[in-house]
Amino acid sequence: MLEIRGKKLRLVIDEERIKRRVKELALELERELGGGEPPVFIGLLKGSFIFLADLIRELSLPAVVDFMRVSSYGSGTESSGEVRILKEPELELKGKKVVLVDDILDTGLTLKRVKEYLLEKEPAVLKTCVLLDKKEARKVPFEADLVGFEVPNDFLVGYGLDWGELGRNLRGIYAVEL
Repeated sequence: MLEIRGKKLRLVIDEERIKRRVKELALELERELGGGEPPVFIGLLKGSFIFLADLIRELSLPAVVDFMRVSSYGSGTESSGEVRILKEPELELKGKKVVLVDDILDTGLTLKRVKEYLLEKEPAVLKTCVLLDKKEARKVPFEADLVGFEVPNDFLVGYGLDWGELGRNLRGIYAVEL
């Protein structure tokens, strides 16, 4: 039985299911964004880095990668509700096809704020792609364009998601038994 911080972990999505779904998401993105200039994939650090890496490796079209860093959690298990942009994208986004990639959509506060910020950069297209969607946790209306899995309102770790920086390296997605 796996544990983090003395709490047991329950497997929610195994590594093989994640791999299959990431391939499917890459194919969907290719259909929607193929042709022309390579899309810019913007990953939200730190949680999205594993998902983003696996996603772009499944693409058959060229892709450009940039990152943003935002904060709304700190070291707790619930969002603080305050979204701060700590690192902006370095690439020019005006007129580009942009894909905002995140590990999890829960309250909607972070992705709503980041999407508004990116729209100010005037991309030609802006898509949102999340691995996990926790609809029960939504505090503001927001729907991602592409979703890997809908998940229950549990505190999750693994595959990039962490609890105070621990658990990102787990190959599956686990619920922390709080």
